[in-house]
Amino acid sequence: MAYFDSASSAPLHPVARQALLASLDEGWADPARLYREGRRARMLLDAAREAAAEAVGCRADELVFTSSGTRAVHAAIAGVTAGRRRVGRHLIVSAVEHSSVLHAAEVHEAEGGTVTQVVVDRSGAVSASSYAEALRPDTALACLQSANHEVGTEQPVARVAEVCREAGVPLLVDAAQSLGWGRVDGSWSVLTGSAHKWGGPSGVGLLVVRKGVRFAAQGPADERESGRAAGFENIPAIVAAAASLRAVRAEAAAEAVRLRELTERLRARVPSLVPDVEVVGHPERRLPGVVTFSCLYVDGETLLHELDREGFSVSSGSSCTSSTLTPSHVLRAMGVLSEGNVRVSLPVGTVEEDVERFLSVLPGAVASVREKMGAPVSTDVTEEKDDALVVDALGRRCPVPVIELAKVIGDVPVGGTVRVLSDDEAARLDIPAWCEMRGQEYVGEEPAESGSAYVVRRAS
Repeated sequence: MAYFDSASSAPLHPVARQALLASLDEGWADPARLYREGRRARMLLDAAREAAAEAVGCRADELVFTSSGTRAVHAAIAGVTAGRRRVGRHLIVSAVEHSSVLHAAEVHEAEGGTVTQVVVDRSGAVSASSYAEALRPDTALACLQSANHEVGTEQPVARVAEVCREAGVPLLVDAAQSLGWGRVDGSWSVLTGSAHKWGGPSGVGLLVVRKGVRFAAQGPADERESGRAAGFENIPAIVAAAASLRAVRAEAAAEAVRLRELTERLRARVPSLVPDVEVVGHPERRLPGVVTFSCLYVDGETLLHELDREGFSVSSGSSCTSSTLTPSHVLRAMGVLSEGNVRVSLPVGTVEEDVERFLSVLPGAVASVREKMGAPVSTDVTEEKDDALVVDALGRRCPVPVIELAKVIGDVPVGGTVRVLSDDEAARLDIPAWCEMRGQEYVGEEPAESGSAYVVRRAS
């Protein structure tokens, strides 16, 4: 069985398992007590906090451990908006934030606050200028994830943080998906993370509040974790979380290179193997192991079951795979195809053979689902693996050059190009017009030995 859903929860890292087992015998006592067992537990907790703070890039007294990443997000938004109530009650979020952020925003709005959702482009990315436009004199807090949990797109956190800093507004960064790969750049003010996303145990979250940020913890007072996370600390799990974060960081640089090669292979070959597929997310600024694509004429839940039977665990943002029967808010905000959506998120240590086997299984799985649904049979994809084709239409009048282009556009993968050679002046108008009508990218005209070469890049 190949587990390809690490963006939901990464497999427990061997170092986390070792640290968890080792600390069960030492970290069970109350770290607030002064006797030997309590002091021993306090030493484990303090060491874990130092290690986690070093990985995040903050002071140890700025970081507390929570019972989950979601709890950290909720505490962060409630605490900062309450602490800055005199400034105002305006909250900024992006349209593709994790549901924990959006749910907290809904509560904030229900309690009398105001919320602005910043739009994203088709790759799922925000712009710093959009955040600048959303800022108001009464803005209490802005929120932005470091990388998207569904499509892997990395956000321009450093630029947005600078915009917010200049306006005197703290920026909360949900770093759950990216923290295992490295520190979050920029002058952010608040940060959250979740251990099970990087191979630590579930039930451990991080909340970092920089010195100088006004923060008023909500709920009944509690003396633990600086009053920001109520309840008895799960020290063995915290120790395992910190140990695994340090371990995955040590492997991150080399593993990122390896996983990026595998995901590049998936991004290039899935559209060439399966017709009517849209690969979504930013083609370059994305997490190393995440690839997301949507298949036309496919029921997402049925496709996931087909892949599960073939030995692959993947995720989906299709409406048919959710309890609400609505498409993923991320895909909807991006304006991309949501039906038949598949997210492949490769865990650390994924082997090339499993990726190749997935590529061999996927076409049959999609075809099986489409056949069951009575979908039309597409003949757009051929066995051609080249990412560039040349159509020689010299001496032939339009619309023949356009017809020949339409015949072969499916023979290149998404991102591949077709160069149409034509000496008919009408091609200069007809080919760009066809691209606009068919949703393909017209790259431009290039000189050729005879006539001109019109370059078209397959966009979908």
